[in-house]
Amino acid sequence: QGTTLKKIIQLVTDIRKTSELPIILMTSFNPIFVYGQKEFVTDAVKAGVDGVIIPDLPPEEADEFLEIAEGLDMVFLLAPTSTPTRIQQVGKISKGFIYYISLTGTTGTKESLSAGLEEKVNEIKKSVSLPVLVGFGVSGPEQARQAAQISDGVIIGSAIVKLIETHSDPAERDRKLAECLVGIQKAINP
Repeated sequence: QGTTLKKIIQLVTDIRKTSELPIILMTSFNPIFVYGQKEFVTDAVKAGVDGVIIPDLPPEEADEFLEIAEGLDMVFLLAPTSTPTRIQQVGKISKGFIYYISLTGTTGTKESLSAGLEEKVNEIKKSVSLPVLVGFGVSGPEQARQAAQISDGVIIGSAIVKLIETHSDPAERDRKLAECLVGIQKAINP
């Protein structure tokens, strides 16, 4: 609906007038490539973007971007299938935090967190010095509470996207989003 990377960066500039909360953009690599990697980094840093998550830019293909990404934390992802070698590799080049994908498959809200989540998060925490945040399918307060008990933070993007998709009325959408976030906050910090 007319959203572009340039408009998002402008939005960050506007947000920075009143907020210093960390802002991390999540995008596929193609919009950055089309924008121009150097130009994107320059504009993003100037606007106040703190970091980026680029799920389709694996560590093996990220050298060029990492060289020019000065001023941006590059957050890489780990999954239930990540090997100890992969965990160490990602731990060395990630900045900010590690995004742990809590399940295999596609993103979206799920009924329950995957089996073995705690074991894998503990394995990662033993191998990296960065915080480990759990995301990818966390859909509500109970799952957020479970994930927060074993990790350093919770990512709830799918739940927010679902609320936006299912509520076209802005006032209703904002009310539901606030309810969701308050419920998750209460679950994490009772």
